[in-house]
Amino acid sequence: MSSVQSFSGTWPLFSIAGIRVYIHWSWVLVAIFQINRRSGNYPNIAWDIAEYLGLFVIVLMHEFGHALATRQTGGTADRILLWPFGGIAFVQTPQRASAYLWAIAAGPLVNVVLWPVLFALHTVVGITSPLGVFIQHLLWLNGILLIFNLIPAYPLDGGQLLRGLLWIKLGPTKSLWIAAWVGLVLGVALIALALIWLQSVWIALIVGLMTLQSWSTIQQLRAFRRENGGRF
Repeated sequence: MSSVQSFSGTWPLFSIAGIRVYIHWSWVLVAIFQINRRSGNYPNIAWDIAEYLGLFVIVLMHEFGHALATRQTGGTADRILLWPFGGIAFVQTPQRASAYLWAIAAGPLVNVVLWPVLFALHTVVGITSPLGVFIQHLLWLNGILLIFNLIPAYPLDGGQLLRGLLWIKLGPTKSLWIAAWVGLVLGVALIALALIWLQSVWIALIVGLMTLQSWSTIQQLRAFRRENGGRF
C-alpha cells in the first residue's frame, strides 16, 4: 500500500468499483523470464502461465483489500499498480491510527480468507492432476505471501501495522520513524539471509528494494526534523 499518487511506464488494464488497475511494462519481461525458468512443473507450459497469473490475481485481491478498506474509513483509493515485485495500492487514508490500521490489515486478511478456500479446493481435487498441482501451488504461494507480508519490516504490511500500533501512543511521524528503522535493520538481516542461507538473488533484490524505501523514509524524516528544530 502506498500514498504515492503518480507513476509512469504503465498500461491500464481494467477498472473495478472505480479503482483502475495498471500494469508496469517491466512486469511482462519478468513474467516471461520467470515462467520459462519455472517450466517443467506441468505437462504443458500453459499451466505455468496460469500459475504465474494466479499468483498475481492473489496479489491483486490483496491490494483491493487495502483499497476498499481505505474507502470504508473515508479515505481515497483509485489506482492499483502491478509490477514484477507485487502490487501497490495508491491510497490516502484519514490521519487516524484506527483508519490506518484497518486499511493495512485488510490486505493480509484477504490472504487469510483465501487460505481455507484454496485448502478446501485442494482437498477435493487432490494432487494427481495438473489442476491439483496448480491449486496446491497457489495454496503455498498465498501462504508465503501472507507470512512474508507480516514480517514487521517497513514498508511491508507487518511494518506498517507496527507503525499503526505505535501511532496510537506516539503519533504518525514518530511511529513512522521507529517503523522505518526497524524495517532498515530487519531488511539488512533478511538480505544476508537470502544470499547466504536461501542463496536467492531474487529474494535479496526484493528485500533490497524494501530496505531502500525504509532508508529513504528515514532520510525524509531527518529533513523534516531539521526543519522543525530537531523535533517530530
